[in-house]
Amino acid sequence: MTLINPPLLTHGGTHAARAFRMMVRDLARGSQGVTEGDDLRVRQLATPGAGVRVGDGSAVVRGATWGQGSYTQYNVGDAVVPVAPTGASPRSDLVVLRIEDPEYEGTRNPETDQIGYFHVVSNVPATSTVAPPGMTAVPLARLDIPANTAVITDAMVKDVRRIANPRRERTLYTASPSGDQNWPGNPAGSFVAWPPVARWSIPVPTWAATVRVVMNIAGAQVLTGGIWAHSAWKLGTVQGQSVTADTGKTDGSERIHLISADTRALPATMRGTTQQLTALIALDSDNAGVLQADVATTAIADVEFEEGVL
Repeated sequence: MTLINPPLLTHGGTHAARAFRMMVRDLARGSQGVTEGDDLRVRQLATPGAGVRVGDGSAVVRGATWGQGSYTQYNVGDAVVPVAPTGASPRSDLVVLRIEDPEYEGTRNPETDQIGYFHVVSNVPATSTVAPPGMTAVPLARLDIPANTAVITDAMVKDVRRIANPRRERTLYTASPSGDQNWPGNPAGSFVAWPPVARWSIPVPTWAATVRVVMNIAGAQVLTGGIWAHSAWKLGTVQGQSVTADTGKTDGSERIHLISADTRALPATMRGTTQQLTALIALDSDNAGVLQADVATTAIADVEFEEGVL
């Protein structure tokens, strides 16, 4: 098969359904998955029983065959999906949003049958997170069901959703002191917010699941002797991993870069709020050195929020 003609939306042309599906595929950049973090989440029934419910949301489902394109489908309200009880052995099932297009598989009639539907793939491997080969489907959850069990609870539901094209938002924050900001340290070097200029109010997107921060206090000056310190960052209640700074013994002064970076999950209470981001330093006062941020110092915070399943 060669180039498919006419190009989509050519005036006067006749277009196959798959031309529109290929447009969906192109717009989704070939990805598949749910649209937003809370879409199509699988949970126990309101009164736990022999099934699960799939919540509101939409997804892009990539065809299993090349040239098939991608489908879009959405769900409004809770859809109840029956799950068979287990026998003497435990079992894992995979709940998927499946598309059974008769042009490629099955014999369903689009005029009378559900072409898109929630489906349980029974008895999958206990580590399964993808639909079986050849099946056009988006995995939503794996159910790890104990033996002799007919009632599905949330404890058995393993979320395996992925967002087709997660949103990202990245912003660079900078600040420089207008004068000297010194810190001689404290006993045992517990963390404090330093330098004072490295403090920003950060709006957290409502969809953010994780935050990635690179904090750099560039050109900090070490005075009067060596230091043993740890630098880190803190956004609201979330603190990143610390990095050690050790100059060894010295009687002079030198400039160093205090860099820390980490990726952290965000609690739901922080989404849609404004949180304070600060640079942290833990400087042991048992060492002779003093840290100074001055007009030659720049605090740089590279902050990226990323969407994830909620």
